[in-house]
Amino acid sequence: MDSSPAAYFEKELQEFKEALGSAGIHGALRYLSHRTPHRFTGIYRYDGEMLRNVAIFDKYDPALKKGEDAPMKATYCSLLQVRQALEIMDATEDERVKGLVVTPVTSYYGVLMRDAHGRPFGSLCHFDMKRCQERLNDFPLLEAAAKVLYDHLLSGQVEG
Repeated sequence: MDSSPAAYFEKELQEFKEALGSAGIHGALRYLSHRTPHRFTGIYRYDGEMLRNVAIFDKYDPALKKGEDAPMKATYCSLLQVRQALEIMDATEDERVKGLVVTPVTSYYGVLMRDAHGRPFGSLCHFDMKRCQERLNDFPLLEAAAKVLYDHLLSGQVEG
């Protein structure tokens, strides 16, 4: 059995795809959520000055499937258009983001979702209003999952 990082990544990506195939977007977000201490895992779409929630998984309310939209300037997702991936353990102490965004979100872990032409579409992210512990680098899986989820959304397989 191959225990290399590449083999482990492929196993996780396959598990993610199986969750998406069997339980839809909400099941895929649930799979990603169980890998992180953050309360929320969501997909967001850029829409001018607004960030639109496409789907969300809330550990405290697993039945919730759709979250709130937010003004773009009040989100860390807006920063992904420049940084493409961002981890914030505690926004009150992180000099990179202090004063850039006014939001109740304290911990954030997100990646940019791109459309079929490579343009920014939105974000796939974990977030919480409380400080969360540092994580192992999950960016490769989140980036691969973002591509798979975008393709799933593009194919029109959005659940209600």
